[in-house]
Amino acid sequence: MTTAIDSNVLIALWDRDPAISTSAQSALDDAQNHGALVVSGPVFAELMTAPGRTEAFLNSFFHDTGISLEFDLDEAIWRVAGRAFQSYAARRKKQRDPGPRRILADFLIGGHAAQRAYRLLTLDEGFYQAAFPNLSLVVA
Repeated sequence: MTTAIDSNVLIALWDRDPAISTSAQSALDDAQNHGALVVSGPVFAELMTAPGRTEAFLNSFFHDTGISLEFDLDEAIWRVAGRAFQSYAARRKKQRDPGPRRILADFLIGGHAAQRAYRLLTLDEGFYQAAFPNLSLVVA
């Protein structure tokens, strides 16, 4: 079974706090024991936003760990992500939710995993359950 990895899991992996990074490492090891690991283009782009995380660093990390990169997002992924984003916006407006706003990348990450029938390894279970109720989640 293939597992897609959310940005927050890799960010936790690189955290200086061993309690956080060890938990992420354990979740990644467990997922890898069940099959292939992949990262979508939006995750790659999000990971580049931190100082010191260059494209070369990320390419080397993914090569060394055997995590595949999937940059191509076909029409079906964009449509699934768009519908989920639309539903989220309606829920947020109806509930007058003052919480943090989600960005399109979050929905593309979920849509990628959902459309390709991958599990999603994330730290953000509640969001992905609400946005993609049929998506199989693994919580780090």
